[in-house]
Amino acid sequence: MSTYTILAHAVENMTEEKNSDFLTFLHPVTSREEAMTQVDHYRQRYTDANHVCWAYVIGNTRQPQTQAFSDAGEPSGTAGKPMLHVLTERDVGNCLAVVVRYFGGVKLGAGGLVRAYSGAVSEAVNSAELIEVVPSTELQVSVGFAHEAKIRHLANQYQGNILQVDYQADVTLHISLPATQAALFAQQAVNETAGNALVNFKNNK
Repeated sequence: MSTYTILAHAVENMTEEKNSDFLTFLHPVTSREEAMTQVDHYRQRYTDANHVCWAYVIGNTRQPQTQAFSDAGEPSGTAGKPMLHVLTERDVGNCLAVVVRYFGGVKLGAGGLVRAYSGAVSEAVNSAELIEVVPSTELQVSVGFAHEAKIRHLANQYQGNILQVDYQADVTLHISLPATQAALFAQQAVNETAGNALVNFKNNK
């Protein structure tokens, strides 16, 4: 799994298209429930708006955990989908985009709406701060006491983080590593302990 980027902080922005005002809000979110809570907040806050459209993507935009969008009464495909497209194209993971539209009296047409909604989100993303996320894998390494120092040294070499150590008949180290390094680390742990190390992969994050 490769690194990806997520939204760091909330962003607000306003654009105008043929007298229609488009208020754009970007929010960091980590679940659908969190995203929908924010959507409900904006629906209640802007009850006089003509449309409250939204889109969100959770996780890596290239392999999202979940994503969804809503045109909220605009013609199908003219609001939510273009908004989601901007988030995925700009690699803004863990992000909810909400665009509140106040109609200005001039119809924009389908093409105009797509440009307006995608442009509103794109402009907000321009001022957003993104954080790089390095996917990690958690594993357990069980070895004899004589090999503990070797495993600790290897974990350090592979930018690993030792989460917990259990001492029983053997030593079991719970280690979090960059996902791209985990397989190499596991192989080297077995090789350098002459097969004494027992490695179990737990999960990816």
